[in-house]
Amino acid sequence: MKLIARVPTIVTQQTRTAIARRTAGVTFAARLAFEDVHHSYGELPTLRGVTLAAEPGEVLCLLGPSGSGKTTLLRLAAGIEPLHRGRLLLNDREIAGPQVNLPPERRGIGLMFQDFALFPHLTILDNVKFGLTALSSADAKREALAALDRVGMVHYADNYPHALSGGEQQRVALARALAPRPAVLLMDEPFSGLDSRLKDSVRAETLAILREARATAIVVTHDAEEAMRMGDRIALLKDGALEQVGTAEDLYHRPANLFAAGFFSEINIFESTVSSESAPTPLGPVAARGFRDGANVSIAIRLPGVEVTETPCGVSARIVARRFLGVEELVTVVVAGGENPIDARIRAGQLRGGVRDVSVTVNERDILVFERSG
Repeated sequence: MKLIARVPTIVTQQTRTAIARRTAGVTFAARLAFEDVHHSYGELPTLRGVTLAAEPGEVLCLLGPSGSGKTTLLRLAAGIEPLHRGRLLLNDREIAGPQVNLPPERRGIGLMFQDFALFPHLTILDNVKFGLTALSSADAKREALAALDRVGMVHYADNYPHALSGGEQQRVALARALAPRPAVLLMDEPFSGLDSRLKDSVRAETLAILREARATAIVVTHDAEEAMRMGDRIALLKDGALEQVGTAEDLYHRPANLFAAGFFSEINIFESTVSSESAPTPLGPVAARGFRDGANVSIAIRLPGVEVTETPCGVSARIVARRFLGVEELVTVVVAGGENPIDARIRAGQLRGGVRDVSVTVNERDILVFERSG
């Protein structure tokens, strides 16, 4: 197979000047709103009454497990899927609803696919120019070069996708999505194909580009840490319904339910019953203020909040497993009267090797109490 070398694109001074004039911003940020959106595939409902809005210039992350409806929302917004019930509004103008269904090319919404979807037979420049059909050839080239310059890929304009690394292809795909200056940019798990070391740097670069472009963006992810790194706000979905919307701090410190708590941190779960604003657990009583006597509750304790020491204090426990994780250790203990093992994350080296009998205490800040339905 003949490989095509990375030949630097010849960029004239005139083109550089044109690019410099175009890089101040690529779009006018818009507001995209979903109003009471329902959708199903056959008899299987995938969205159930979702009402949500991405504000101008905001990066909104759609977070949730597989099958929660994240990608379906993006496909509805892009016009790839027909809207069954509800409305979509772009800057308060209806683009899909009972009476309106604008085709994708008239919505002003860009979509960046999970696998980048670059055309292997086109150069990088031609890939980015692909969606600029409304412009003259010269204007399309100028806009495409400006978009490539913004993502630091202008010198690879004459190359082909197979000659680029995964991170470089991701930047080209971002340039192609931004080149038409969409009112809203939709990104479907854009970093899932990158290795963990590359992912952090490419994610940071992408966020910086979105900020510089002043773009409204909706990013789909199943990774809570990624959502917290990127999103101004996070919308958490489960089984096609919104569970909670807010900032990363809101969802981490004030989760609406046990599902939200477990999605943002590893937790131990205990079932208990409230008596006099207290609920017993194998690790001791937990404050349950605001719950009625007799209420059945689920108590979540984050792993970093379980403190394991050799000093006698708290509840006596025995270590049954230890896993070295670099900076941390994952320690599993059992306590008298406890039916299930309890996990903790502690600083590596905090416990001596071979130690089995320890004491366990809990940091109150890492305790969350939720009433059980039914």
